Parts: sequence; C-alpha cells; structure tokens
Amino acid sequence: MTRTILMVCAAAVALISDPAMALEKTLDGKPPLVTGHRGAPGYLPEHTLEGYRLAIEAGVDFIEPDLVITKDGVLIVRHEPLLGGTTDVADHPEFADRKVKRTLDGVEVEDWFAGDFTLAEIKTLKAKQAMADRDQSHNGKYAIPTLQEVIDLAKAESAARGRVIGIYPETKHPTYHAQLGMPLEDKLLDALKAAGWTEKTSPVIIQSFEVGNLKYLHGKTNVRLVQLVDADGLDQDGNITLAVPSAQPYDFVVAGDKRTYKDLVTKAGLAEIKTYADGVAPWKPYIQPSKQVDANNDGKPDDLNGDGKMDERDRVLIEPTAVVKDAHEAGLFVHSWTFRSESYRLASDYKNDPSAEYKVFYDLGIDGLFSDFPDAAVKARSASY
Repeated sequence: MTRTILMVCAAAVALISDPAMALEKTLDGKPPLVTGHRGAPGYLPEHTLEGYRLAIEAGVDFIEPDLVITKDGVLIVRHEPLLGGTTDVADHPEFADRKVKRTLDGVEVEDWFAGDFTLAEIKTLKAKQAMADRDQSHNGKYAIPTLQEVIDLAKAESAARGRVIGIYPETKHPTYHAQLGMPLEDKLLDALKAAGWTEKTSPVIIQSFEVGNLKYLHGKTNVRLVQLVDADGLDQDGNITLAVPSAQPYDFVVAGDKRTYKDLVTKAGLAEIKTYADGVAPWKPYIQPSKQVDANNDGKPDDLNGDGKMDERDRVLIEPTAVVKDAHEAGLFVHSWTFRSESYRLASDYKNDPSAEYKVFYDLGIDGLFSDFPDAAVKARSASY
C-alpha cells in the first residue's frame, strides 16, 4: 500500500474513531429514531406484515409503508406502483395482458401497474424478495398488505409490547397518481383520522420526494411531514451527481421549476422546507460523502480491496458536510437512508462492519434513519446512546 493510501485511510479512521469529530447532537437531544425501511427487507420480502413484525421485534420506533393505490381506490403497500419486481404477478397467466408501457416520472417503463388491479386481484399475489443477492426462500409466502392492515398491526403491536410503534408512510409518485385521477393524499389523511392520528404527537410521519403534495398536506394535517432528498449517485471525488428521474422533485419538472434536489439542502432550501415540513431526509452521501482513490495517478480508481470489482468498499470517507448542522439551525430534524449491511455497500473505512457506519452517522447528529437490517441499527444505537 502506498504512503498516499495510508494517509487517506488514516484520515478516514479518524473520522470514525475520534469522539471530537461528533459535530452535532440530535435536534431534540433524544436518541435517533430507527425506522424499518419497508419492514426488514434484509431478511424477508419488503412491505409484508411479516417483515414489519420482524422489524418491530428488532426494536424499531417506526415501520415504513410506501403507498400506491388500486383500481378500486384502496391504498396498498408497495415500493412503486410497479408490481413486477416485488410480487409474483409474472407467474399469473390471467394477468399477462396487464403488462403495459407507461411513463413514470418522465421515464418509460414496462410493467404491471397497481392501478390496473382491484384489491381482490392484488390479494391473489404474493411478495418476493426484490434484491437478487438476498434470501429468496420466503418468496411466494406473504400477501400484499393494505395501509389499514399496517395501521392495525402497529396499533396491535404497540398494545402488546407496551411501547409506541409508529408508521412512516411515503406517498409514492404523487404527481403520477394525481394525473391518473387517483391522488393519494386525502385517502391517507382519512385513514389517519380514523386511526386518531392527526397531531404532531401522533405516531405518524409522512414523507415524499415531491414538494407540492407536502405543501398540500401541511394545510390539511398537523402530523409531521418530511421532505425526502434524492440523487443519482456520487462521482469519483465524492460529489453528488444528478440525472433523470432522480435530479428534481417530479412536480418541479412538471412546473418548469429548475431547482434540483441539491438546491433543497442549501440553507435557503432548508429554510423553505421548514415552511411546510418538520424534517428533511437526504440520501446518506449528502451527509457523509466518500470518494475513490487514484494513488498511482493512472486516471482510474484504485481497487482498494483487490477483488477485481468496484463498489463501496473501494471508496474512502471524506469530510462530512454541513447538512445536519444547517438543517438543525433551520429547526428541521434530519433522517437519512438507506442503511444496509452487505459489505459491498459499506465504504472501506467501515471494514465490513455495519455498526461502524451507524456510529459515524449517529455521531454526526442525525435524528433518525431507515435501515433494511433494523436489528443492526437498533444494536448500534444502543452502543452509541
């Protein structure tokens, strides 16, 4: 290993291990919230009641249902209106003709769309693991839940365990659904009202990658709202890169607003978010970026672990950004996503240990996070707080 790489790695280790590098504390001074991202998809298919129960058993504070809508107007829980990647719909010959091409947030996709199915038809499908490198043995076992079923689960588990378990719903592709004449927001609010969840103290946080629907919700409910902040990737030097469809909130695209997601995490952008939301949830690299190394100056990033592949293990941490500090100064809490335990998703500094990544982000003062492996997130929090 060259002297240059040694110096870079030493600096990165300092970021992880030096208590003086803790730049912020949480906005309210309490330990950060842990949300089971889509349940516990590191272990079970995402967005299933079984996955949510596993996350609750791990000790999460919130479970996350992503919301789309059926043909007959029922909110169900899927990561996208697309069904092909997370259900066995392709194995149902009776639905073969439902596979169509549509434009979703400016990108043409071919798939089965939830809005073309009734709830009864959705209930004939079973969930499957969305990521090929994860356990596929539970495919075809679990049903697709409705929002109401998730609310009922959260309430029942809260009562049984003697602690509050909240829901953290995301309105998926609000402009797309509105353009179909099937808006999500009022149906969500009706369900929350029926549950008795209408205040900031309610165990609910609503999130969206768009802005307009959050502003609409701000005028209709007192529950906490969160602005999600997306990106396309990171370049070699650790700079956020933007590309369609992850460059702008899609309602900005439709309105001709040129601002990007990066604009939302400037001080001015955060100040505007504070006018309609309670928190901001940027992708992890907006908070703690990493870069590739070219120690031999050959113009190519170095394969730090020598495995012949380029992934997160070949990146090193660089100086954290001011996003958490700036958001806290604006009065916004900060949640971040998505934390995963697979080694190829962890920067080299973490040495294949997910707990090291959690520690960095906890030390940086984030107020909450979304994890595919919620047991690891809860365990790491216990070690930090």
